[in-house]
Amino acid sequence: MSPVAALRLPLTVDLSGFVSLLHRLQIPHRVSEEVGEQVLWVPDAGELAQEVRALYERFPEGDEAFQLPGIAQETVASNPGLLYQLRRCPVTALVLLATLLVAGLTLLGDNLEAIRWLTFLDFRVSGDYASFLPLADSLAAGQWWRIVTPMLIHFGILHLAMNGLWYWELGRRIEIRQGSWHLLGLTLLFSAVSNYIQYLSSGPSLFGGLSGVLYGLLGHCWIFQMLAPNPVYRLPRGVLVMMLVWLALCLSGLVSMLGFGEIANGAHVGGLIIGCVTGLLGGALARRKA
Repeated sequence: MSPVAALRLPLTVDLSGFVSLLHRLQIPHRVSEEVGEQVLWVPDAGELAQEVRALYERFPEGDEAFQLPGIAQETVASNPGLLYQLRRCPVTALVLLATLLVAGLTLLGDNLEAIRWLTFLDFRVSGDYASFLPLADSLAAGQWWRIVTPMLIHFGILHLAMNGLWYWELGRRIEIRQGSWHLLGLTLLFSAVSNYIQYLSSGPSLFGGLSGVLYGLLGHCWIFQMLAPNPVYRLPRGVLVMMLVWLALCLSGLVSMLGFGEIANGAHVGGLIIGCVTGLLGGALARRKA
């Protein structure tokens, strides 16, 4: 396979950080010096050269500016690196900020009066019982936000931490690869579908969390990467296997038996299915363009 020149830059440009990034992403490459300029070569493999150029345009600061956990690299080493990522991935940051604010307002599930404004179904508490109002009544009253806001509700610090970390991991990949508006649209779509599937499977009940959205993001990256390979969407195989095994354990009822509480299996399955569908459509479109 013959090499292709992905970048041609003056000798004064420091490529060391970007080369380190390519090493971490396991992208084959080499750099040579030719007639007063340095040339970065990559294999002639589909749109690899174009993707490397896009990476360089987005992340000229190289390794410090692009830190994705799970691709064999260290944690962000300095505040400027983290701030750079927050600026580059505003939707990821805003969703996580909203989740933290809701966690504080709802006292991680203990403040029922605050929670009832964000749940899929409105409810009233009488003693030890809760009575849920029909969704149609809430929608007729203009409370359309209920379709997506359950994703912001979390019950316990572990629930919040795990979902937040995975959204930070998967959300940034999509925002980097496809843009902020795509991530926002996918997040809202995955939340709406996973919430509705959970409602259909469990009936009127109290549920919440980002996990349905996370399985949507996972399915999207998984199928998209199969159709249109890209360094940003390259998930370690162990991550995919672990998430699918966890889903199977939840569906088996074993996780609930071990004392982890009720699991929103409908949301997980619904999120994964709709994520695979969007990944199929997006990946097919990207493949056709390439």
